[in-house]
Amino acid sequence: MTAQPPGAAPVNATVRVRLPGALRAHADGKPCMDLPVDGPVPLAALLDELDRRAPALARKIRDEQGRLRRYVNVYVDGVDVREHGEPAAAPVRPGAEVLVLPSVAGG
Repeated sequence: MTAQPPGAAPVNATVRVRLPGALRAHADGKPCMDLPVDGPVPLAALLDELDRRAPALARKIRDEQGRLRRYVNVYVDGVDVREHGEPAAAPVRPGAEVLVLPSVAGG
């Protein structure tokens, strides 16, 4: 094993995307998906990879223009991506955990 400079992405780095029960049916029942990353990436790039692996799931998260759907909340390491101004540009580092939560209506 070779030493890496501080802050360098680990070899075979991944980002874990956690899915609640309401979305698992669109991801073959998986509670989470580990997506490979080569370093920090914008959320949009991560969602593009998710689209390649689980297109039905990706359609539940983003609209036809590639923007987050209004009723879907995404958190990267517990921080709402909408706090970054433009959610698609929110940074996602290797080892991060991304939580996708659709709003639930009812009464």
